[in-house]
Amino acid sequence: MSESVITQEMKDAIGVESEPVVNDVEKGAIIKFAQAIGDESPVFNDEDAARQTKYGGLIAPPTFLRSMRLGEARVTVTSPYPANLDGGSEWEYFEPVRPGDRITVTQYLADVNERQGRLGNMLIMVRETKYVNQFGKVAALQRSTGISYKPTE
Repeated sequence: MSESVITQEMKDAIGVESEPVVNDVEKGAIIKFAQAIGDESPVFNDEDAARQTKYGGLIAPPTFLRSMRLGEARVTVTSPYPANLDGGSEWEYFEPVRPGDRITVTQYLADVNERQGRLGNMLIMVRETKYVNQFGKVAALQRSTGISYKPTE
């Protein structure tokens, strides 16, 4: 492998959370979101039916969290490579999100590494987005992987 493109600034940015942003969860927004994605589950759409479930009321679809605002980054980390790929994302869910919840969202660089691949040297950055409810409990954690590389001529 050639010389590493991982800088000290990148290493220092690991774990530095963005400015927190509080998002208020509204019942109407949950229902509209579920309708927009075509999810007809009563737990997302029908308050009376949702009361009869293990959740005891309406909850937000898991992907609803993607609609929440993020705060400004406190540090900016960019790749020196011009080509980028979406390496995917994975989610962990811990608490249901309900109408009336106040979800605080922060994002941070969780890991940076590099690896040789058929595209050459690839820089891999993993960012985590944390969704915390008003009780201080983590509702969900999203890990998104970005891959960048220098295209061959």
